[in-house]
Amino acid sequence: MIIDSIQNAELYYSLNPRIKAAFDFLAQCNCKTISEGKHQIIGDEVFVNVSELDLKPRYEAALEVHNKYIDIQVVIGGAGKEEFGWSERKDCKRPKGEFDEERDVQFFTDEPQIFYTLREGQFTILMPEDAHAPMLGCGHVKKMIFKILR
Repeated sequence: MIIDSIQNAELYYSLNPRIKAAFDFLAQCNCKTISEGKHQIIGDEVFVNVSELDLKPRYEAALEVHNKYIDIQVVIGGAGKEEFGWSERKDCKRPKGEFDEERDVQFFTDEPQIFYTLREGQFTILMPEDAHAPMLGCGHVKKMIFKILR
C-alpha cells in the first residue's frame, strides 16, 4: 500500500509500465465534469471507474482483494477525504464467498489492521497483496479507481 500526493506520481512509474498512463489520464481530465462509469484508457490493461457515493462507517468495512489488477484510488471531489481500512492479504482468514474471477474480487469479513485517510490531491496504490476496505468515512465523495493490469 502506498499513499502519496499526486504531484509525486512519477516516483511510482517504475512499479508497472502502465501506471504512467493512469496518471497522464488524471492530469488531462476535467475531474469536476468527468461522468460516472467506466472509461477505457488502454483497453482492459488500464481503465478507470468514476463514481460518486456516500461513505459508510468503519463498522461496515469489508476488506477486498484483487488478483489481476492494481488499484490506484483518488478522491476528486465531495467531502474531500475518504477513509480506508487495510490489512495484509495473507492475514485475511474469513472469506465472504469465493473469489469472483470475472470481477477480479474477493471480500473478507476480517477486521482491518489499520485505517488511513486519503484527502483530495492524494492517491493510494493498492497491490494484489493489499487487502483494502474503501468507501469509509462521513459524507459524499466523487472518486476515481484506476485498474492497472498487473
